[in-house]
Amino acid sequence: MKRKYGFILFPLVLGVHLLSLAAQWSMVEMISKCLLMPVLAICFVTWAGRVNKPGVFILFALLFSWGGDVLLMFQGRNSLFFLSGLASFLIAHIFYIIFFHQIKKREQIRSRFWTALVVAVYYSVLITLLNPWLGEMRLPVRIYGLVISFMFLLALHMIYLGDKIAGRLMVAGALLFVMSDSVLAINKFYQPVPAADLVIMLTYGLAQYLLVRGAAKVLSVEVDLSSRRS
Repeated sequence: MKRKYGFILFPLVLGVHLLSLAAQWSMVEMISKCLLMPVLAICFVTWAGRVNKPGVFILFALLFSWGGDVLLMFQGRNSLFFLSGLASFLIAHIFYIIFFHQIKKREQIRSRFWTALVVAVYYSVLITLLNPWLGEMRLPVRIYGLVISFMFLLALHMIYLGDKIAGRLMVAGALLFVMSDSVLAINKFYQPVPAADLVIMLTYGLAQYLLVRGAAKVLSVEVDLSSRRS
């Protein structure tokens, strides 16, 4: 697949999914949701040019994100589907954490205090808001919140990448991921959010797209350099 088609294909599938949500076309909604991450994985491989070790972590993040997507479709039937979906997304975030850590280490980006401050404020505010309503979900939600906060913390350091565009794409993607998960949590545990499903899937879809675009841009430069050396 040519790179230019990848820039169109995923937004097209995401657009179909959002339309099906708004129109309540349940079958199209389920099919399009199941296609989101596989399509994005194909786009990533196309954009990156070659999948090296850091790139494998992105593919695993997409794989477990796909697992989370599928499991959460059935959360209305049994609470175990919600917990399993939460666990799958938690693992996806861990793979993003590993990827960001490797890029941070490779680019010799030193840790910044302000990033920890921003993330600590976000986590404290969200957990304080949700805590009275969590019940037996208190521990799983706190653990998930810590993991996604750490992912966001490392992603913020991508601002200092040499490739500024790639860095900004990944920071924007991580921010949208945090927004998506926050809306999901508020809608589920605190109070209903208007058009929650649309907001969650729009921010989630854009988050994954921007994260993968940025990661592919960083890795494609690495591939180009190694090709020139050989």
